[in-house]
Amino acid sequence: MSAPSVLIVGCGDVGGRLAEQLLACNWQVSGLRRNIGKLPAGVAGIAADLFDARCPDGWPAQAPDYLVYSAAASQHDEAGYQAAYVEGLKHVLGWLAERGQKPKRLLFVSSSSVYAQQQGEWIDETSVTEPQGYSGTVMLEAERLALASGIPASIVRLTGIYGPGREWLLSQVRQGYRVTQEPPLYANRIHADDAAGLLAFLLKADAQGRALEDCYIGVDDAPAALAEVVAWLREYMGVTQWSEQERVRRTGSKRCSNARARALGWAPQYPSYKEGYAAILAGNDSV
Repeated sequence: MSAPSVLIVGCGDVGGRLAEQLLACNWQVSGLRRNIGKLPAGVAGIAADLFDARCPDGWPAQAPDYLVYSAAASQHDEAGYQAAYVEGLKHVLGWLAERGQKPKRLLFVSSSSVYAQQQGEWIDETSVTEPQGYSGTVMLEAERLALASGIPASIVRLTGIYGPGREWLLSQVRQGYRVTQEPPLYANRIHADDAAGLLAFLLKADAQGRALEDCYIGVDDAPAALAEVVAWLREYMGVTQWSEQERVRRTGSKRCSNARARALGWAPQYPSYKEGYAAILAGNDSV
């Protein structure tokens, strides 16, 4: 039996980590992005612009077994999100239709921004989605497009991704970052390796014939109040000064559950911010 094949559309940070994990399991991996020179070794590159409706020359002649749509907006406004997540997905689905190709499953990488809860509520895949900002609204539109594509699809709503190269909070803490303590502002995280690991786990589960749900939340085991995370990082990093600026406030506060993914058998390598940030700071974050 030949190894499964996967096409990762938007093969950037998380997509690249996913590619490496699947290559290690002998999957055939293709990656679509503008600059294929940045793809991991072993990935068959497809140079393409998702904003261009024309099918790229390097599109595979045979349908990939699996399609992962993991694009990232290059322009962080409503137009940029619409182009990357809705129009881009429409183009990819059109390219498949042109060639009569139908993968076994589509994984669409979405965001927890589709949830607007702000009172520290626990959120799961069945929670109401009433986004108030353009990011969540556009993501929800793209999710519905994926689910209506005619291809069996699962949505993966990732929470705040952190990891090497995604160290904004560490930088802020070093500068004496102040955050609101009461009421607690809960934040949700997933290490980039775990984000890729969840996608890989779902693909392998489907390939093994296991039934997948149409939506999963990608988050670690321990949503935590931002003040708690900052306090732990300050102690771990030996930061003693505080910023003279006013305490920084942020909107939104919810706690996302990974119970559905865990029930399928997935477990994060970094179960909380402590393990994840400690690995980054120690420089041994690679899988």
